[in-house]
Amino acid sequence: MLYGQFESADRQMREIVTRAIQDRSALIAEALTPKLVVANASGRSALNEDLARYSSDGTILKLIFQPSEERHAGRFYFVASAPKIRPDEIAAELDELAHRGILPKLSDACMWDATNEIRYTQANGTVELLTSIIPIRGADGCWVLTSTHTTSEFLNTSIGRPYWETREIRVAAAIYLVLAILALLVAISIRVTLRRFREVAAEISQGRIGDNAFSHRNVVPELSSVARDFDKLVHDLRGVSQQIRQNAEDKAHSFKTPLATIRSALEPVRRAVPLDNARARRALEIIDSALSRLLDLVIAAQRHDISTADLLEAPRVPTDFSQLVGDAALHFREILATRDIRLIRRLDERAIVRAGHGMLETVLQCVIENAISFSPRGGTIVVTLTVSGRNVELQVDDEGPGVDPAKIPHMFERYFSSRPQDDRNSPPSGHAGLGLWIVRRNVEALGGCVAAANRAGGGLSIAITLPRNGN
Repeated sequence: MLYGQFESADRQMREIVTRAIQDRSALIAEALTPKLVVANASGRSALNEDLARYSSDGTILKLIFQPSEERHAGRFYFVASAPKIRPDEIAAELDELAHRGILPKLSDACMWDATNEIRYTQANGTVELLTSIIPIRGADGCWVLTSTHTTSEFLNTSIGRPYWETREIRVAAAIYLVLAILALLVAISIRVTLRRFREVAAEISQGRIGDNAFSHRNVVPELSSVARDFDKLVHDLRGVSQQIRQNAEDKAHSFKTPLATIRSALEPVRRAVPLDNARARRALEIIDSALSRLLDLVIAAQRHDISTADLLEAPRVPTDFSQLVGDAALHFREILATRDIRLIRRLDERAIVRAGHGMLETVLQCVIENAISFSPRGGTIVVTLTVSGRNVELQVDDEGPGVDPAKIPHMFERYFSSRPQDDRNSPPSGHAGLGLWIVRRNVEALGGCVAAANRAGGGLSIAITLPRNGN
């Protein structure tokens, strides 16, 4: 846009200057006409002095002549100039006029009504600009008055050449190019630093880097404060993680101790209550159920807090998912035997994923525990682990009642539970509507996804997909 505005202004100035020079040249030609149209050659003496009177401000006037005799047809001869120049210096201009077809037209009719600006270089290297051509018909031939200027004295316009060739435009273009290069270098340096920040963040999450990593990797001074803030944020997150873990342990201990005390204190009361006192026995059962519920809530809250702390601090390390599934099966061995539930494992080897310590263990524990709690006595749970391309897929199928299809989209929401309130068959591991929500949170934090669907033959299927670690 700026180039267009400047070019338009230059074009207007060029037109004004060119018109003024052409008008001035026309006036000079009018002044010389009385001496040139006469047939007496003696009246044409001192043409150089006549041209010198009109030459000023760097204007170079040249007078050439074509005799009307047949033997001189098509030939022009240099006659006079102001300031005086050597005859051989006129050759460049005559050649340029002939090359552009101007001299043949003048030779035919001694007329010229076109506006041309022509640049050409003299033998001595001087660049001249031809601004006007004025033909004068005389008694014995055709006279041509040309007006030229040296480019260094011609108002610094783009007359006779494209506007982009002017010195100002080239200087501006060079400055623009330098600024563009500087901007590009700044953008590249910022991009490189941001990429390094991303790599640092990944290494921090994987536990492969120490403190102040952002400041050590930064190469852009303007981003130093940002790097320090990131380092402080990492340090604060680690502190928060440790505090959450410590608070979870303290709260669990604080709640479990009085619950255990209450349960122990109920034993003498239970022995003292007569067997035929149904109302008292029912009250004791309600108290036992409430204590179990409180204990389940304490365990669920502790698991939730520890899982949150692991998300903040636990480094992501290559983990053998197949081995974790095997360890989880051993963990639930006694509960499975008590419920007479069979667990079938179909595991691919070397199912390696990158995860923090405890994150996958929590996922497996919640999913298998959920399947056990809904499986009927004598039922079967199938755990399938498959390595497929860049992903590792875990599928847990049970033979329980399944879930209302309208509730499946809400299964992984916080505090959602489709479990009956009086379910006494579930293991004492806590059912506060947080288990599957923790599963989704941990899986998505590891870059995976989780979904649930009812099985065609009855029961529920939970599928977890995690990115495979190829290292």
